[in-house]
Amino acid sequence: MRSEEATYKEMLKKRPLNVQAIYGNEPVGLVSGRDIIAAARRAGVTILAANARNPLTIRGVLKAAAKLDAAVLLELAKSESTYCGCTYDNVPDYAVRYSKELGHGVIFGLHVDHYAIKSTEELMRAISHLRHIVERGWTSIAIDASHNPDWENLCFTRDAAMHIPPYLGLEVEVGEIKGPGELTTVEEALFFVGGLNAWCIFPDLLAISNGSLHGTYDRSKGEIEGIDFKRTSEIAQAVSRYGVSIAQHGVSGTPIEKVSHFSTHGIAKANVATLWQNVLFGVKMEPETGNAIIENDSYVKEPDRGISEELWRKIVAWADEQGYSHKDGDYKKANKPFHDQIMSLPAEIQERIVEETAWWAERFIKALKSEGTAELVLEEVSKRPDHNSAPEREIFHKRSEFTPERAPQKSKTPSGNAADPD
Repeated sequence: MRSEEATYKEMLKKRPLNVQAIYGNEPVGLVSGRDIIAAARRAGVTILAANARNPLTIRGVLKAAAKLDAAVLLELAKSESTYCGCTYDNVPDYAVRYSKELGHGVIFGLHVDHYAIKSTEELMRAISHLRHIVERGWTSIAIDASHNPDWENLCFTRDAAMHIPPYLGLEVEVGEIKGPGELTTVEEALFFVGGLNAWCIFPDLLAISNGSLHGTYDRSKGEIEGIDFKRTSEIAQAVSRYGVSIAQHGVSGTPIEKVSHFSTHGIAKANVATLWQNVLFGVKMEPETGNAIIENDSYVKEPDRGISEELWRKIVAWADEQGYSHKDGDYKKANKPFHDQIMSLPAEIQERIVEETAWWAERFIKALKSEGTAELVLEEVSKRPDHNSAPEREIFHKRSEFTPERAPQKSKTPSGNAADPD
């Protein structure tokens, strides 16, 4: 059993301090996102990052990770924490509980996905909130100020990142994730990552706009998956000198065969969110993408998958009351009001959700070539003398090289304070 191995016991002593402060007496393999991504970069593979809108997703993904000896990231976006039963307060406890049920030994990180900062006011609120999140045991954070022009994005990201311990993983974003069309440019990526470098901010991951879309691709409206590997590779190569890899967002709806090529284009992390919700609800899905199938302008519930038919009817009635169409992405907001009912379903129904989640997670882990990465993470941890995984990076730039005037997208205001977008 891995939990009895010497390398695992050594890892326990070198877990991030916030993890040790909360779970010091629990032999859980909760490690820094920096260690996981460092191992992925070294091996040239991609790590599965699963958005946990429901605890059953956590159970299923950890089960798959244990089976394939894979390191994984469990994540929750700032927005998801407001409309799901899973929150920044309870996800760590759920993860530790399910790891314990598996006998511990699973290697995973807890990643804060899309922590959006759209204004100076949100930045101010973020300072105390991020501190609270860290204190709850999260081990990696994605700052997303991409809604703002490049100069504001750089400043907001810089200022927020300075309040995150450097031994935790860090993801940043340039270019909003909004499907095929306007893509992040190499110039934007270099200005952004280079500017952070000048301020001694060293991200592990960069999320870019490269053609993916969050949520379901509605084929009836002509929506198609459009990840542009050429632009992705160009940016990955340009930022590699900074120790940065690409985080691929919006993987739900992407063919598994295409996913298998992620690592060759500099992608070290693949975010999957909506697919797990499709599994949870038991809606009809495309077998090679996990994309929800829409028939007659409606999701289609399959009776032998996901939650019970009775509970699904309640969710549909609730969604009707909210004014949502029967194919509305806002069905995700049912996660919170129906959380307790989902977690009170009969054991056999919960188990079929967990098993299907694990099946999909195994498919992704194999396609991403991340089998065996748990052992690589342990090797990564063993290289250093203590818990501190802060990266050793070269400073390439002077701060004077980065000004509002030199930004690819010019600042909205002389003060650098962007208006809060819709």
